[in-house]
This record gives sequence, structure tokens and C-alpha cells, in this order.
Amino acid sequence: MKTIVVIPARGGSKRLPKKNLKLLGGIPLIAHSIQYAKANSKYIDDIYVSTNDDEIKETALKYGVKVIKRPNEISGDLEPTVSAIKHLLTYTNKEVETIITLQPTNPFRPKNLFKEAYQIYKNGRYESLFTVSKNYKKLGYIKNTKFIPLNYTIGERSQDIETLFFENGLLYISSRKLILENTIFNKNAYPLLVKDNSIYIDIDTQEDFDYAEYLTTKK
Repeated sequence: MKTIVVIPARGGSKRLPKKNLKLLGGIPLIAHSIQYAKANSKYIDDIYVSTNDDEIKETALKYGVKVIKRPNEISGDLEPTVSAIKHLLTYTNKEVETIITLQPTNPFRPKNLFKEAYQIYKNGRYESLFTVSKNYKKLGYIKNTKFIPLNYTIGERSQDIETLFFENGLLYISSRKLILENTIFNKNAYPLLVKDNSIYIDIDTQEDFDYAEYLTTKK
């Protein structure tokens, strides 16, 4: 059975126009995820980009990966990523069993994360895996102009607060069965803990991009 990487990269971003094509460290944003996948080619059979945008398509082809043109009806702001992956599977070999999703908005990932995640997924015979990180902040919500603590009590020290984790978006692994059921991971998914600083880089705004650009100058 085959394993593929899918990089979902639609055009039409409103908060940061053409973000997937913006140059970060001298290469398009999407190219960071493509190169990361290629660096782990020993674990996969193919790399696909799913997009509705012709410029993204041409860029992806220049970097030597396969492209599936995504219909506009499943390329809107509110459309879940799983729609693009499910559509893509209709164009791939039915022997594809494992799908690894890399979001182009997360350009920095730990070098060994791919290998670690893939081995845990395969050895544990999981249906899905996703990356998480520990939250160190005091969280709450505002209701009727009042702040209501969520994971702590007022006056509690940060080191004593309840341990919570967040989905950081670096990497997802899914079985074909789950994708066809319209979900990337389920309640039984393995949560792989990542402690690297890359968890804080998820580019959706110009401020996000500026910070990522700053970090590339520090490497």
C-alpha cells in the first residue's frame, strides 16, 4: 500500500493575498513544505499539491511535484481541508492507504518530525496522528464584559495551571478510510507532542509572515 504527501494550497487568501507564493528565505512559501516532503522521500511514494490557482500550480510543477486542480466549489474560505484531500484521492491509485498532510502555512518543522511521526503511526497501527504542543498561557473567555478563566483560577501561578495542549498544524497522518469518511483525524488519533519553536509559525497575516521572515535571517 502506498503513502503520499498532500499539500493543500488554495489561492484567494484575503488576509494575506497570494501568501502561498510569497518569497520566504528566497523561495515561495509553498516550497518549504515541498522541500520538507522531498527530504523525507524514503517514507513516501508521491507528493501532491491540491490547488485551484494556476500560479500555485505552475510553481509546484517547477519544484517537481504532482498537482491536482481543485474545483472552485471546494476552495472557499469555509471549506475544510479534508474536502481537497478527498477530491485528490479520486485521481490517485487506489493503493494509496496513508495520507500525510503538510500545510503550506507552516514552513518550519523539526528535521526528524516526519520520520518520528511516520514510524509511530505505522508501528502503532493508528488510523490517524496529528501534532500538538503544550499551552503555557492562562486562557479564558469574555462574557458580558467579564473575563472568565478557563484553565486556571485567578491568582494561580502559571507553573501550577492545568496542562492543556493545542493542535499546532505541523503535520497530520490519516488513513484512506478516514479521509473518505470526511475527517483528517478522529478521537482515537495519536497526539504527537512537539516542543520545537516552529509550533509558533503559522502564516495567515502579514504580521505572521514578517515574523517568519525575521526568523529566516537568524538561521
